[in-house]
This record gives sequence, C-alpha cells and structure tokens, in this order.
Amino acid sequence: MTSSDTSLRTYAIIGCGMMGREHMRNLALVPGAHLVAIADPDAGSLDAAQQQARALGQEVRLFTDNAAMLAEVKPDAVIIASPNFTHIDVVKPVMEAGAAVLLEKPMCTALADAEALANAARTYPRLFWVGLEYRYMPPVTRFIERLHAGEAGGIKMLSIREHRFPFLVKVGDWNRFNRNTGGTLVEKCCHFFDLMRHILRDEPVRIFASGAQDVNHLDESYDGEVPDILDNAFVTVDFAGGARAMLDLCMFAEGSDQQEEISAVGPVGKMEVKLPRGEVTWSPRDHSGTTVETVDTPQEALDAGDHHGATYYQQRDFHEALIGGTAPLITARDGYRSVAMGAAAQQSIATGQPVDIHFSDEE
Repeated sequence: MTSSDTSLRTYAIIGCGMMGREHMRNLALVPGAHLVAIADPDAGSLDAAQQQARALGQEVRLFTDNAAMLAEVKPDAVIIASPNFTHIDVVKPVMEAGAAVLLEKPMCTALADAEALANAARTYPRLFWVGLEYRYMPPVTRFIERLHAGEAGGIKMLSIREHRFPFLVKVGDWNRFNRNTGGTLVEKCCHFFDLMRHILRDEPVRIFASGAQDVNHLDESYDGEVPDILDNAFVTVDFAGGARAMLDLCMFAEGSDQQEEISAVGPVGKMEVKLPRGEVTWSPRDHSGTTVETVDTPQEALDAGDHHGATYYQQRDFHEALIGGTAPLITARDGYRSVAMGAAAQQSIATGQPVDIHFSDEE
C-alpha cells in the first residue's frame, strides 16, 4: 500500500447467497473498499457471485473453503453472510486470522454462543461489527436523530410494525426451520429489538409475546418435515426506565402500503416514520400542527440492496472505522442482546408466560 492508498482496505465475503451478493454491490459503492475474494461451498451461489463480480468490475478470487481463502488472501476485513446457524463456526477462524469482522445478524442462533462471542469480541484487537443495519435506513436514522434531540420528550411508548412478505427462498431452504434460524423472532426481529434498545437508550427487563405459524409454509415439506417458523407475532417489552415497546409482525401482509412503521410517543408529542415512503411525521400535543419531513435515499443506494439503503451506509461507516481504527458503532454486545431478546420472545410464546430479561455478558 502506497501513501496515496491510505483509504484502501481489502475485503472478503464468506457466504455469497442473497445477502452476500448485496454486500458485494454495496462494497462497490464505498471508495477504498476493495473486494478481493468470496467463499461459499455452494456452486450455484459461487457462480452467481462470480457473474455479479464481473458485472461490477470486481476482480475476485473464488473459494469453496474458508480456511484456504483466509490463508491465501489474508484480507483486512471479512464480511460473514453465511446461514445463521453457521456464524459461530465461521467467525472463529476469521478472528484467529486477525481480520476485521462484519458479522451479519443474527450474531448467533444459540444464546450461549452469542454470549460467548460477545465476551470474546470485547478483547478482540480488530474491528468487530454486527450487521444490525436497520439503524442505517436514512428515514429511520433521521427519526432517531430527532428523538435523541429530545423533540418528543422522554419516550414512554414505542411501537414497531412490520407487515411484509413471507421468508424468501434460501439455499437448501435452511431458513424454514427454527433450529437453523433461532426462530423468527431471532432471525428477523433481532433488528427491531436492537432498534428498541437504540431508540430508548435503555435495557429491557421483561418480554411477553404471542405468535404462531398460521398461514405461511404449511403446504411445504422438506425431507418429510414441515417448516416450523412463526409468521406473525405481537411482542411487548418493558424497559428499565419505564418505557414500553411493542412489535407487531405479520409475514403474510405483502399487500401493505408501507412495510415498516415506527412510532414513538413522549410527553411533548408523537413522532412516526414509514418505509418505503420515507416520511417522518411529527404531531405535537399542543395542536400547533402536524409536519412531515421527507427523507430521500440516493437511488444508487436503493438499487444496491433490499434494505432501503441501509447496507451502503453501514458499510461506509464500517470502512471509516476500519481506516481510522475506531470502535464499532454496532457492537457484539448489541448483537448478543438483540439475540437474547428474540430468544426470550420465542420462549414466551412457547410457555405463554412473560420472561424476565437478565443479560449475562460481561460489562
């Protein structure tokens, strides 16, 4: 690396299915982020990634073996986008190799693994970042900025609604079963539990949930086994400071006008954000008038992924932290706690009882 290349860092991606290829597209938008290798044992995924790399002008080496890739390429950073249940085994040799890590959500599917990894990451000398990217959707980022500036006062009630399409088809249909995903409220909803903590700047103490598999995947069978993933749920969360949060999830509502809606209410008024519309609405209690702020997301970032530009903005900040040697903005602690909340919600549904939250990661 020459003195003129101080922003250049080499990247590799492990797991080049749907999310891995989204990372490929977004890395191409980040100056100085040079993708040099991709690894995946699935021939179809590797071929699709190779074709996309050619279209993007990325000259990458292809590997079916992660260890060979790490030994031969020695990337500065590795993005892990392999199936959820593989994360714990995939990330260990990456850390042993000393590369910076961007680990996709959920951090792990088993709570004990997530806790152990969070503790290991505390003393890891390189950047370790968990891909809870919903914070990075520009309209959501603006919504949070305004709340943290105190516009609504201290938030007392927070509501997150996602009414969307069913789980997509993945390689080997791994996402059809709880044992591979940690359950829908871990796999999908760790994003929303992270948002709750981030917005409220507080920690949960109790979770109560009700949910079921009522519509989706019931007519599917894999080696004689019917999928067991939830497709709808309500989750309520009590926070230590007295605020309450709610998640309303429906995965057979693809006809919805807006996929995500978040509202926060404090003593001064109510703030809302809706996606994909990208509007942040402020409704003060003093009846002075509702205002709507439209937050634009660059089309290039929208076209590069399915997460309203969030993947690009997260990768941009990850790269800046990698260059600057600064701390991650989304930590392994955040990753662990989002998994713990999802696991508690799954437990509450299974038992019909509220579940107290006791985080056991070291401070």
